[in-house]
Amino acid sequence: GHCAWNELMTADQAEWSGRLYEREAVHVYTGDARGFMTHSTTRYDLVEISLLDAFGASSAGLHALNESYLYTTEALQTYIEHLSTDGFLAITRWIRVPPRGTLKLFATAVDALRRMGVAAPENRLILIRGWQTGTLLVKNSTVTPGDIARLREFCRARAFDVAWYPGMQATEANRFNIFAEPYFFEAARGLTGDRAAAFMARYKFDIRPATDDRPYFFHFFKWAVLPEILALRGQGGLPLLEAGYLVLVATFLQALVLGAVFILLPQFALGRQRENQPSGIRISRIIVYFFAIGLAFLFIEIAFIQKFILFLHHPLYAAAVVLTAFLLFAGLGSRWTAHHGATATAGQRQARMAIACIALLGIGYTFLLGPLFALLQAWPGGLRILAAIALIAPVAFCMGMPFPLGLARLGTISSDYIPWAWGINGCASVLSATLATLLAIQFGFVAVIVLAILLYLLAAAMFP
Repeated sequence: GHCAWNELMTADQAEWSGRLYEREAVHVYTGDARGFMTHSTTRYDLVEISLLDAFGASSAGLHALNESYLYTTEALQTYIEHLSTDGFLAITRWIRVPPRGTLKLFATAVDALRRMGVAAPENRLILIRGWQTGTLLVKNSTVTPGDIARLREFCRARAFDVAWYPGMQATEANRFNIFAEPYFFEAARGLTGDRAAAFMARYKFDIRPATDDRPYFFHFFKWAVLPEILALRGQGGLPLLEAGYLVLVATFLQALVLGAVFILLPQFALGRQRENQPSGIRISRIIVYFFAIGLAFLFIEIAFIQKFILFLHHPLYAAAVVLTAFLLFAGLGSRWTAHHGATATAGQRQARMAIACIALLGIGYTFLLGPLFALLQAWPGGLRILAAIALIAPVAFCMGMPFPLGLARLGTISSDYIPWAWGINGCASVLSATLATLLAIQFGFVAVIVLAILLYLLAAAMFP
């Protein structure tokens, strides 16, 4: 998309645009915006982010499952820290009614300023709206009376509505593009006061600030509002649903039902031969062990893909590097077990040692990845990829061990159960992809990693 835009501005529409990109003062950088800001040491009078997603997809709720590290609290802090003393951050987004995205952005800006130690963030914010768009301005200092005078004149001349500025009165809102009530002003006032948390809790949509740990800026769904929306379906209320999130929930439930069927049916078939079943077989341990490591492996893998997006500055790079590293080093870990887990005692010991290493590395990475990324951000892209692989290698190597060790142990008791155990692990892997996303949306990726560690510890206790 960026390359096509550059070509449009430098070739097809160069004359029409006044050859803007060819001017001496214009420097074009093609890449991730946050990555550029992270590496930049320049301070800017204006940082502008304008309408980066399509209106149709935004309105349909199709971005609800898409992570975005451009609109998190930490991202806004980065932008503000690169502003000059009186510089402005300007973010323009599509307006959806009832209001949600614009308010979530406002709440995220308030949170970013508070984390930066600003005692009164409401004195640095301006919010204006037109017919379909809203623009949030964040100043790197207190908004002055002169700023407010220029704001009023700008909005009056262009029929924009003022939704917030320091000291604004309700009578100044909702003048040109009129709603039944001044919703945006009332919400902005609620989000800047002492009762901001209570306002967000009772609001019909999830407008809690997005963070790097929970980067789902486009997720607005609340379960508590679902009955109300369904009751309005005869009056056109269904478009208010966040369709993407509900599709994910439906996918998880479908996989859960089918997984239960395919896990339990073979056991009924095997149960016919129960009189000949070896005494060492304990069905519950087999199910729990292989199901737990199936969930946990994908939980950590998915969480790491998300974490490394910030380091590698692109989802495709992160997915390619993380998946390659996990598959390669988990495979090496599995191969290593062929020589060190032949007996039942050795297999159990090796599995528990591997799980202990996974737990320690997982906890360590939860606290250390952020500082490590900050330390290595200045490295060239190739070196950052090698660093990412080196960071993933130890935990991936250990994660490749529990599954083959469990299968080897099961083979010494009854090889008939090996295909079944493999199927249990496969069902868990299918479930984990959707469940990890659902958990991350609600609780964040740190919670997903912690849960994965607990699942691995449960598996250690349930070794066949």
